[in-house]
Amino acid sequence: MNGAAMYASSQDAAGDDLVSKHAVLVKRIAFHLMSRLPPSVQADDLIQAGMIGLLEAARNYDATQGASFETYAGIRIRGAMLDEIRRTDWTPRSVHRKARQVAEAVRLIENEQGRDARDVEVAEKLGITLHEYHRILQDATGCRVFSIDDGNGFGDEPAPPAGEKQANEPLDSLQNRDFKAALAQAIAGLPERERLVMAMYYDEELNLREIGEVLGVSESRVCQIHGQALIRLRARMGEWVGD
Repeated sequence: MNGAAMYASSQDAAGDDLVSKHAVLVKRIAFHLMSRLPPSVQADDLIQAGMIGLLEAARNYDATQGASFETYAGIRIRGAMLDEIRRTDWTPRSVHRKARQVAEAVRLIENEQGRDARDVEVAEKLGITLHEYHRILQDATGCRVFSIDDGNGFGDEPAPPAGEKQANEPLDSLQNRDFKAALAQAIAGLPERERLVMAMYYDEELNLREIGEVLGVSESRVCQIHGQALIRLRARMGEWVGD
């Protein structure tokens, strides 16, 4: 075996070793996402997509860039799973429509009152009961599973898979940086409990049940708070949302 072949063989072996050691990471991320999704989404589908992401991570990982392999792989795995969810969008259009209506009601109330919109005010504005409003919040939590770092995360239709994007990359990079700055500012302005739920859910990656235990409330109430936070962010970031 010549030198080039030996090097290629050693690289393949190293990649296989990384995949074997981190296969459990795929399941962990899949089941964390499953806590946000309806029963119609199959864990096996997410795991299959995640394994493809892990294989790509093992093939492309560059240790000289500073990030650990687990961090790098986690990003690629999660991205592959989200692409699969976008590709097979399961959310009824009625859920998207109601989420838009609630966000618009929140925007109008907050512009008129100069403060955070309250649940009862939004429900009254929409002409629905508080129970119906809370159901919309829970549905909105389900349909907003996409990463909030993604500018398409507040959109109404699934984004195209990464391989199909043909945008201007320097412009995309600038817009993404601006979006993240605007999003960080909007999150900082959320009511305290909503901000806390967002931090535990996206930064600490706790599931709804675990967050409920921390806050001393039910899992369904956490789901409502999370949905309210997402809709409030949508209302406050109208220029980034293609309504």
